[in-house]
Amino acid sequence: MATQTVSPTELEADLLTRSAQRLQRVHENWEGNYVDLAGALKFTNDLWGILLGAVIRDDNPLPLPIRQNVANLGIFVLSRIVEIQLEPAPDKLESIININRELAAGLRATGTE
Repeated sequence: MATQTVSPTELEADLLTRSAQRLQRVHENWEGNYVDLAGALKFTNDLWGILLGAVIRDDNPLPLPIRQNVANLGIFVLSRIVEIQLEPAPDKLESIININRELAAGLRATGTE
């Protein structure tokens, strides 16, 4: 049986894409979809908590400016999640969806070089 390994960068991109897809489905089927919303927000919150924890570690090999940018995005995403939990609205999901998609695309682009 062959074992396929995925690089950490590919895994991060895949998880960000999965988060964006889950949030997009909730956005498209908004009416009364609070169970799916809660699940998508929890997944996204957990993912960004892990990403944020990784970029603030002293042993993270990324250049400091990139680490700071990712940390700033993480803080924004996590605060936006709280906003959505307090006052749910579909339009509030769009910024998180876009950030996740763009970051995933950037990770994939750097992973192929």
